[in-house]
Order: sequence, then structure tokens, then C-alpha cells
Amino acid sequence: MKKIDINEFLKKIKKLEKGEKLDLSSDEDLSIGIMNLISIEEHLFFTYNKTGKEEYLDILNEVREIRKTLLKKIIKDYEGEVWCISKHLLASSMRLMEVGTKYLTKGDKKNATDLFQKSHSLYSLFWGLNLGLINLKDVKRENKEEINFLSENKKPEEKKISVFEKLGELVKKAVDCCRE
Repeated sequence: MKKIDINEFLKKIKKLEKGEKLDLSSDEDLSIGIMNLISIEEHLFFTYNKTGKEEYLDILNEVREIRKTLLKKIIKDYEGEVWCISKHLLASSMRLMEVGTKYLTKGDKKNATDLFQKSHSLYSLFWGLNLGLINLKDVKRENKEEINFLSENKKPEEKKISVFEKLGELVKKAVDCCRE
């Protein structure tokens, strides 16, 4: 497998840009809405199991159809399990964010910060996959958390960056949620 060339990676982002910044604010808002729909599905599942009322299954099915329709607006091209991976990345990101918020409410900033970072990493991975910033064929695993990104001036062993760190930085630069 070849290693990811950081310059090629950045060129992909440039192709997605409109002006100076990539305006993903609507898609970002939509992704948060989808996260909440996934949570509603989970709550309807548990409510059905607690009450035995089949009406909750009917509502769950309706919410699921809405979620699938909206997810198609963000995930346009996918292969294999990327659709499900994307859905689970959003769901996991949302859950970790919620648990982090509970830790924060209890005054445990250390655990909250850790969960918020993990939530953001998963969210960034979602965007990396669905904006075509990651070509899975080009990913070379050095260990469980590192992927080599090559720059023209660095040898591979000199520049090791976690895929989550790189995607997080790229998503921060590319997404401007306050842009109207």
C-alpha cells in the first residue's frame, strides 16, 4: 500500500472549497440532526421494550426512514460498509459527547475533555470518509493509531501524524459553522 501524500490530501480539500472556506454549515447542521434522529431511534427501541407498546416500533420505523433519507443527502457515494460505518461514527460521536457533558456537569473536566476529544475524532473521521479526504486503499497502518502523511520536505519516519489529529485539523479549517 502506498502512503498518503499530504499534498494530495490538501488538493482534495481545495477541490471542495468555495472561495476561501468550505461551506459545510448546512451539512454540519444536518449531521447533528441525524445524530439526534439516531438517538430518538434508540429511545423508541428502549421505550418499546419497557412498555411493550408496538406503537413505539411504528414511530421508530418512521423516524428511521426520515434518518435514512437525510443521511443520503450527506453520504452520496459509498462502498461496502461505509454507509453503516458513517451512521455508527455519528451515533458514537453523539453518545460520547452526551456522556462527556454528564461528566462536565459533575465537575469532572478531565474525563469530559477526553470524551469530547474522542467524540470530535469520530466526527472528523465521518467527514473525512464522506468528503473523500480519505482513500482507504492509500492508508498504511504503522500501528493502531498512526497513519503516515508525507510532505515533500520530510521523510516518512520524520512526520507521523494520527489520522484523527490530521482530520480534526482539516475539519476545523474547512468547516465554518458560523458562515451564512
